[in-house]
Amino acid sequence: MIYITRVLYFSAAHSYKIPSWTEKKNKLIFGPCSNQNGHGHDYKLEVTVKGPLIKESGIVVNTNDIKYVVSEFLERELDGKFLNKEHPFFKKEMPTTENLVKYIWDSLENSLEGCSLHRIRLHENHYLLSEKEDNEMPRITRRYHFCAAHRLHSNQLSDEENLKIFGKCNNPHGHGHNYYVDVTVQGEIDPTTGMILDLNQLDNIVDNTVIEKFDHKHLNLDTEEFKELNPTSENVAIVIYNMLSPHIQGLLKIGIQETEKNYFEYFGE
Repeated sequence: MIYITRVLYFSAAHSYKIPSWTEKKNKLIFGPCSNQNGHGHDYKLEVTVKGPLIKESGIVVNTNDIKYVVSEFLERELDGKFLNKEHPFFKKEMPTTENLVKYIWDSLENSLEGCSLHRIRLHENHYLLSEKEDNEMPRITRRYHFCAAHRLHSNQLSDEENLKIFGKCNNPHGHGHNYYVDVTVQGEIDPTTGMILDLNQLDNIVDNTVIEKFDHKHLNLDTEEFKELNPTSENVAIVIYNMLSPHIQGLLKIGIQETEKNYFEYFGE
């Protein structure tokens, strides 16, 4: 089975507001997204299809065919629109990233010939994306950031072994990174809010549990979690997952971007 991803873009405006709620409750749940005049995004859409290789042509499907079908759908239904006001579905349903990705999935699932839809991933901005895979519940990923120093050094290895494995990252004084933490939650979409979970609550949990503890710290010297544990990004992902899992229902995985070249994921046990 071969998997192919085509990336497309569209722009749209939307607003999160439940008319039966008070202004205060809407703002509490949706924050600035409850502005009745709306706001907008440049969305990045990743469409991943799968299928067997056609030996004669060496392809599964012509990527231009994917582009044509998806582009025609986007231009007809989403691009350049104020979704709440102009789209029949989103006049009734909240145009959250979760609802959008599910709607796009349902619209495209049977429209591609010679292949089948594997995943739809929709980036609302650099810090929020939603995705839907075949036979899976939707997911939402929120990205967070902290700055920290660390030294890669294991107490279970000799000094020579540590230097050989970790090189300059074994510098006794440490070094540092801009860490990006992706928190992915999977679950059913709430029919009222159109969200898998309250993002304000998620932000508070992650900020209070992880970011405040690690931001602008030396992980080896300033945190209990890494005083005896080598703060590799693999271990950072595991530690953060275990810190958050008691507080976040449906937590699927933690992703850690240590540098532009290195990314790590942990899905729990």
